[in-house]
Amino acid sequence: MKTVLVPTDFNLASTKIIDGLTQTQPNETFNIIFVHAFKLSDSITDMLMLSRRSKDYENISDEFYQTLNNYKVKYANQINNIGIEYFYGSTVAAFKNFIEAFDVEAIAYPKDYSFKAINKYSIDPKVLTARCGCEVLELNIMTLHNQENLIETKIQEPKLKAANA
Repeated sequence: MKTVLVPTDFNLASTKIIDGLTQTQPNETFNIIFVHAFKLSDSITDMLMLSRRSKDYENISDEFYQTLNNYKVKYANQINNIGIEYFYGSTVAAFKNFIEAFDVEAIAYPKDYSFKAINKYSIDPKVLTARCGCEVLELNIMTLHNQENLIETKIQEPKLKAANA
């Protein structure tokens, strides 16, 4: 079982990475963790309230949760678990501890990933993921196909009639 971290801003398009993972590694079973990174505030009040960050989960739409549930059903044989986490920090050392705590084996990005902040403390995860020492997968999610829409096509050679048999 492979644990994969997926940096996200919680838009629905970011969930398409699941199609990419399951189609490029069809014999693998995944735990997928969607993560958004925040730098820590300098405010003592914010630091004291860090354990009560349920407000951050307001950034996630009901459609995002529903889409994740749909993917879990769609790829039931390949997906063990899908979770959502936040990383609070801005150092590579802290991020390494985060990925070790979750046993992350790879980090997956869409090929044309562009960071979008969800609040003033959001940080671009590529700053951390580029130097953390974990395998980074860049998947081209625009060229992936739904397996149920693929049609096997083979050109049949015409059968030649035996001449002068």
